[in-house]
Amino acid sequence: MGVLHAFPDREPLSQRPEFLALNPIAKVPVLELEDGRTLPESNAILAYLGEGSTFLPADPFERATMLSWMFFEQYSHEPNVAVRRSLLVYPSRKAQATPERLAETLDGGNKALAVMETALTRSNWLVGDAPTLADIALYAYTHVADQGGFDLTAYPRVCAWLARIEALPGYRPLDWLPEG
Repeated sequence: MGVLHAFPDREPLSQRPEFLALNPIAKVPVLELEDGRTLPESNAILAYLGEGSTFLPADPFERATMLSWMFFEQYSHEPNVAVRRSLLVYPSRKAQATPERLAETLDGGNKALAVMETALTRSNWLVGDAPTLADIALYAYTHVADQGGFDLTAYPRVCAWLARIEALPGYRPLDWLPEG
């Protein structure tokens, strides 16, 4: 979408007084606009930044389908794929990484990845014939799912989809930051 961004240190930032003044719900991410307004929640931020781009389908049904996938990301994918990854990657979460929780998130994450695999049998993208905000939203944690112990090779269409996203014009790895 051609928008420059920065990734601040996540953990301490969300509890700092200056951050809480911007976003009282203390959640990352939050977008601060040039006029001082703020917008929390990743998918709300995507919708705002995607306005007027080709990532928002013009067809009302395709746009609603895109939103459906974005809800799927928040309620089925992220609570399993992202949570399991965070339990395994971040030392501060080790105490919460019980065998039961790890098994539950592995099962839920594999179910979410299987839903994506099935959807990608019909098209190269989750909605219609072009990438949408749904693809961006679901890319975020899917591309690092292996860090959560998910075997992405079991989902060849998902792997091909990840490669298509990474081949899009303007794609930058999530650790990319602009110079200056």
